[in-house]
Amino acid sequence: MSQRGVVREPNPPYLLRLNLQALAMTDTQFARLCHDNPDMRLELTAQHTLVIMSPTGAKTGWRNSRLNQRLATWAEHDGTGLAFDSSTGFTLPNGARRSPDAAWLRRERWDALSDDQQDGLAPVCPDFVVELRSSEDRLSTLQAKMREYLANAAQLGWLLDPSTRRVYMYRPQHLVEVLEDPETLPGDPILPGFALQPREIW
Repeated sequence: MSQRGVVREPNPPYLLRLNLQALAMTDTQFARLCHDNPDMRLELTAQHTLVIMSPTGAKTGWRNSRLNQRLATWAEHDGTGLAFDSSTGFTLPNGARRSPDAAWLRRERWDALSDDQQDGLAPVCPDFVVELRSSEDRLSTLQAKMREYLANAAQLGWLLDPSTRRVYMYRPQHLVEVLEDPETLPGDPILPGFALQPREIW
C-alpha cells in the first residue's frame, strides 16, 4: 500500500521511504531528526528521499562490531587517517547523507574540515567505505550505494555479503571485482598494511 510521497516495501529492507523534495532538508535538520529518533537508521538520498531503516539484527551487529574493531585497530597504529563506525553520517558531494557500515578518511582531509563540520555530518566522502549486507538488505540497493561512493571520490569500497560469502570490490576506473569466499582482503594501496579476513565474520 502506498500514499503520495510514501513507498512501502512488501518485504522491507526499509520501514519506508519518504519523499522530502518539497522540504529541502538541511544538514542541521537531518542531524536533529537522527538525534530525535535514535532507534532508527536514517539516510537521505541525493534526490531528497528519506530512507528509514529498522535497527540491525544481533548477528549483523556482531559482524559490524568485529569489522569496525579490525579497521579501528589498524587506523590507530597506522596514524594516517581516522576510522568511523556505522553510526557516522557523511554528506557526500552530491548532497546525499550516507552512513556506511565502516569508513576511513585520510587525516589531512579530516583536518581540512572546520570544528562545526567535524561535529556534524562531515561534508566529505570517505576514502574507504564498507557496506555489510544483512538478511534484510537488497543486494542491488547496496551495489547502487557503492557506485555512489565511487562517484563521490571514494578510493576503495568493499561490499561484504555473508549469505553468499562473496565480496564485491569497488575501485575508481576498474570493473567491480567479485571475490568468492576470499581468505584475505588487502587494503593496499589505499590502506597500506591493512587486511581483513572475511571468514572471521561469516
